[in-house]
Amino acid sequence: MTTEWLLTGGSILILLVLSAFFSGSETAMTASSEPRMFELARQGNRRAKIVIAMHEKKQRFIGAILLGNNLVNIFASALATSLLLNVFGEAGVVYATLGMTLLVLIFAEVMPKSYALGHADKMALKVAPVMEPIVAVLAPVTGTINKIVEVTLSIFGASPHGEAIHMQREEELRGAIALHESTEPGSRHERQMLHSILDLDDVEVEEVMTHRRNVEMLDCTDSSDDILDHVLRSRFTRFPLYDGEPDNIVGIIHAKALLREIRDPDRGIADADIRTLAADPWFVPETTSLLDQLLAFRERREHFAVVVDEYGSLMGVVTLEDILEEIVGNIDDEHDIAVAGVRPQADGSYIVNGSVTIRDLNREFDWYLPDDEATTIAGLVLHEARMIPEPGQVFMFHDFRFEILRRQRNQISLVRLRPPSTQNPQDPAA
Repeated sequence: MTTEWLLTGGSILILLVLSAFFSGSETAMTASSEPRMFELARQGNRRAKIVIAMHEKKQRFIGAILLGNNLVNIFASALATSLLLNVFGEAGVVYATLGMTLLVLIFAEVMPKSYALGHADKMALKVAPVMEPIVAVLAPVTGTINKIVEVTLSIFGASPHGEAIHMQREEELRGAIALHESTEPGSRHERQMLHSILDLDDVEVEEVMTHRRNVEMLDCTDSSDDILDHVLRSRFTRFPLYDGEPDNIVGIIHAKALLREIRDPDRGIADADIRTLAADPWFVPETTSLLDQLLAFRERREHFAVVVDEYGSLMGVVTLEDILEEIVGNIDDEHDIAVAGVRPQADGSYIVNGSVTIRDLNREFDWYLPDDEATTIAGLVLHEARMIPEPGQVFMFHDFRFEILRRQRNQISLVRLRPPSTQNPQDPAA
């Protein structure tokens, strides 16, 4: 009896150790940091490469671990039941069930998984070389099991594979960026830049372009001297050139082209043909994403494009600087004119020009005003109000208080915006 007890007890102990290994390995491998593993693999760490390979074939890896874990747990429970049946009879089943449940729960599940959660990367690197041959050996069995699972789930109209993996990865990355807190002054700006990079594919050039009413354009029918005077007075270096009407863009004039013409000893600006100095215009749809436009700027080695709508009408212009400012914030040079589009007030409210974009406000003040249906703050008011409001009207949208201060014709030009944290509970509009 003593020998049987020792052999069976020793076998159960070994099986519990194996179960703890499988449980801890599962937690460590799934909780390990993929970015850190990629960096270690890039530096030549062989174990990190194994971990990455496991992540890429996660379904097969998880299947092998679960198969091994369940096998040793069931075997250990069977041994304990057989041993206690000989000692306590039928009651031994109950004793074995209770005893093995406690042993497996404490020593084979909670304890190894708790340790693995606290040392995920370190443990993943240690167990990876051991798990690699185990997964390879059990691959035929786990492959068959996975196929059975897929067929069974398909009968019920379900799928074991995730549906929007890209979206899940992006949300995970956004969450990681949001969790990046630091007391350093630049940490908030870093988070904004990272969020802006992720948003490039969701923002269209229409939202960042300079609207046509603010674009400085040149008429090719004007005299060369008049055009030169306009260019010298302007703070810009590139100008759309039109013939007859602004929608008829025939070229893009660069200030350097005019300066070269002035320096030409044989000609001079008075004899210059402005049309021949202009470069061909590059037209892009207003629905082009910022990511696509940024890649196009890089491929064509250009910094300036004319934005048109679906009918070919001029909407505005977009530059490489416009896209870069979406990432890093406003880039002011010595020629930029600082326009105060947002003026904080002593009572916590903000006087906002109607043309200020919602994205700029959200980025500057960490607000969450929606920008799906409108680009500017005036557009948001019009969209939500479903009307053209009069000066003095007050609205409550998305927990913000909007007071219309000024309207020019049908355009909202000035709004007082009060965030939720600064509103007076006794204010009837609040």
